[in-house]
Amino acid sequence: MPDLTLILLVLVIGSALIFDYINGFHDTANAIATCVSTRALSVKAAIFMAAILNFTGAMVSTKVAATIGKGIVDASSVTQMVVLAGILGAIIWNLITWYYGIPTSSSHAIIGGIIGAVIAHTGPDVLQWKGIEKIVLALVLSPIAGTIIGFIFMVVVMWLFRNQSPGPLNKGFRKLQVASAALMAFSHGTADAQKSMGVITMALLAYGMIPSFVVPTWVKLACAVAMGLGTAAGGWRIIKTLGRDFVKLQPVHGFCVETASASVIMGAASFGMPVSTTHVITSAILGVGLSKRLTAVNWVVAYRIVWAWVLTIPAAALMAFLAYQGLTPLLGR
Repeated sequence: MPDLTLILLVLVIGSALIFDYINGFHDTANAIATCVSTRALSVKAAIFMAAILNFTGAMVSTKVAATIGKGIVDASSVTQMVVLAGILGAIIWNLITWYYGIPTSSSHAIIGGIIGAVIAHTGPDVLQWKGIEKIVLALVLSPIAGTIIGFIFMVVVMWLFRNQSPGPLNKGFRKLQVASAALMAFSHGTADAQKSMGVITMALLAYGMIPSFVVPTWVKLACAVAMGLGTAAGGWRIIKTLGRDFVKLQPVHGFCVETASASVIMGAASFGMPVSTTHVITSAILGVGLSKRLTAVNWVVAYRIVWAWVLTIPAAALMAFLAYQGLTPLLGR
């Protein structure tokens, strides 16, 4: 008779790595949309660069993983089924939004998924509300920071180069944008792969395979590889939304967007705050667009993006809740 808890653990780890893979191609656009749209890099070159640097960034730190794994729910109340249902809820929402080309947050999706699965399992009492408040605060403040810093970067750069004609200016910034896109891809790895690290470590702790919440090296490596491979698969639908439909960008704008975004993301990651790379770079694009004029922003696209942001946590929670209810008769609690 096979050990059901071991089977569930394997399913959890596999699902978390699939989530990381999907996160890679879903959020590839975060790092490379602007450099592709400004033709600083070809799609293939940009995706290859992002894949390598996503992998590298994912191996750097585990502070965000600890926040995800311990900050949402009391780890002693988590079962393999809870983690599995939470991941499935996040995966379903990510695939839906990817299909429609809407740049939503994988961070929001996994947080919402875990919350929904926990509520289905034991109700809301075991949720760590202080930890959730910290996470939600970071997710709310980071787009504001992205918008403000993107706006300031753009204003400062345009003031410094106010005597330059647009042609030579953009030619120079097309080269600089490759470096800023690389920095953005690295920061994406430091932030996003850690969500799956936290989820897998939570499952290992629930199974009893590890004595305390410490991310094993093999988990870091597996998540980094999964995200790198997912990034290599690309995500053209979302690249088009961010890089072409939202705000028309030139290389100087792309440089400011990527540099501002990477600054916010790596700053938050250093404090273990799980910000959304999607929200940060989208808001930085908004800030850069606003520095030109209000009409530079496609407000119809902005409206769609904001609604997707608002809906992600409750939508992923609902899907995880339903996944838990559907899987329980088959696999137990």
